[in-house]
Amino acid sequence: MGGVFEINVKTDFSAAHCLRGYDGDCERLHGHNWTVELSVRCRNLNEIGIGVDFRDAKKALKDIVGRLDHNHLNELPAFQKENPTSENIARFLYGELSRKLNADGVKVSRVKVFETPAAGVCYWEE
Repeated sequence: MGGVFEINVKTDFSAAHCLRGYDGDCERLHGHNWTVELSVRCRNLNEIGIGVDFRDAKKALKDIVGRLDHNHLNELPAFQKENPTSENIARFLYGELSRKLNADGVKVSRVKVFETPAAGVCYWEE
């Protein structure tokens, strides 16, 4: 069994949300400067030694995160029925990025979402 490469890229976005049914301040509209980290795994490298091009991973991440940037997340279709918690945002991004990046030998391995520098969540599927 050979080794596995995992490439990582990071971006950020700003957005507002409120947590429906939450007993506390976060039930009211507020915003965060979110940070998102994407990890993609592969086993094989191409002829020049690249497994997943950073440029491709960054573009996919920025394209999808761009749909969240400077929005009220509760108003987006993805969060009409579920709260835009860090957990649900991470799962949403994982699904969207998987559809865009997964290919033969390449798989999104995890997505991390931080709503503050000290508080975040990681989502992956087994």
